[in-house]
Amino acid sequence: MEITLQYFDGCPNWEILDHRIAEALHGRTDASIIRQRVGTTEEAVRLGFHGSPTILIDGIDPFAEPSAPVGLACRVFRTPNGLAGSPTLEQLHAVFSEARS
Repeated sequence: MEITLQYFDGCPNWEILDHRIAEALHGRTDASIIRQRVGTTEEAVRLGFHGSPTILIDGIDPFAEPSAPVGLACRVFRTPNGLAGSPTLEQLHAVFSEARS
């Protein structure tokens, strides 16, 4: 499983997501993590970047909503406790388990 964490400089939430990804993957040997800085609007459009932070699992954004805009913007995620700047640890466990099957 290849996990890509996309972000832009100045995003207050990408490091939180980075730590949660590491925690969710602790002890697993079937995953690699790539951190990809998105620096320009053009690059964001080319990548289909839905905002910072974005997590891709084998190239798929499991949290993308169909109407999500593309560009350099902060991103929010639907969590059981409302909107947040990062998915919860439990949500990450669920998408990683699903990707494995």
